[in-house]
Amino acid sequence: MYVLVGVLVVTSAALILLVLLHKGKGGGLSSMFGGGVSSNVSGSAVAEKNLDRITVIVGVLWLIGIVGFGILLRQIVSSG
Repeated sequence: MYVLVGVLVVTSAALILLVLLHKGKGGGLSSMFGGGVSSNVSGSAVAEKNLDRITVIVGVLWLIGIVGFGILLRQIVSSG
């Protein structure tokens, strides 16, 4: 159970960081911190695609962890 909680904490923090690293489409949090200006100067399409893939993979791992944690909690509550 503690391993699952650790996985959820790590993937949650990683998702927050990965979403904030994405290029802003305008008016969002990334443009508030200057991401809108620097995204036009630096970065490539390959890096953005890789960032998208990593974000999806971490998101799927987070979703699997949440479902697993829910199943584990249901078993604990029903047995105790």
